[in-house]
Amino acid sequence: MLYEELNSRKKKLGMTTEQLSQLSGVPVGTINKILSGETKSPRYDTLRALENVLYGLNGESPELNNRMTESDIRALSRMTPDAVREAARPYYTKRQGEYTVEDYRALPEDVRAELIDGVLIFLEVPTFTHQELVTELLLEFGNYVRKNKGPCRVVPSPLDVQLDCDDRTMVQPDIAVICRNERITRKGVYGAPDLCIEVISESTRKLDYSVKMQKYMDAGVREYWIVDPKREKIVCYIFEGEYAPEITMYTFNDRVPVRIWEGRLEVDFAAISDRLWTEPAEE
Repeated sequence: MLYEELNSRKKKLGMTTEQLSQLSGVPVGTINKILSGETKSPRYDTLRALENVLYGLNGESPELNNRMTESDIRALSRMTPDAVREAARPYYTKRQGEYTVEDYRALPEDVRAELIDGVLIFLEVPTFTHQELVTELLLEFGNYVRKNKGPCRVVPSPLDVQLDCDDRTMVQPDIAVICRNERITRKGVYGAPDLCIEVISESTRKLDYSVKMQKYMDAGVREYWIVDPKREKIVCYIFEGEYAPEITMYTFNDRVPVRIWEGRLEVDFAAISDRLWTEPAEE
């Protein structure tokens, strides 16, 4: 049923009803009635506003559009009107690929998203293990920089990185190492960090392994780590030098050298892994 499909999509994106309301311009009360099944046939404009948010986020083909034509939805809306009583305009009605940094900056503060080549990608709330890994790596990198009084700065997400110095891309690496202070601005980073680290979540796996890898390489990031807790491996890309791109794979039992610092720092993933929280086994 319609409300079941909408609920399933909303849950998959990790989006709250309040966020959906802010992005679509549809009042919370109206959304609740639709998602509960109380409103059987939403108005055309209401349903389209929700579809734009729920099915237009990651460049996917809207399942609802495949099943219901525009005339179908209009016919349903005439059968059971459900007026949107509050004057509200959807935040975004552009096609994916047409969004800009201005659109990105206009998002509500509690909405986590990235902009890649004009496509808005909404991010789920990270897991505890994801955040613990980020914290462990921040400590490793930060302690090294402080001890050696180096010029680099180590910053976690949320941090706006205007990777291509254009108005079509804004990413948020889980960890960014910036060694060129001229690229730091009040709002974030303008240009490529020296090293980016992404800790894999299931919802970002394809993005981190393919799209972001290519974007980081093209933009001039010198080194890129993908830390994959599910597979317990680290993939390191070196984008500079005679043999670039150079790819090396490690496990959570290895020491991983930081190549932008010529291996003077080696991150002991075995020690980190021993400290990570382990989810209790189900009885």
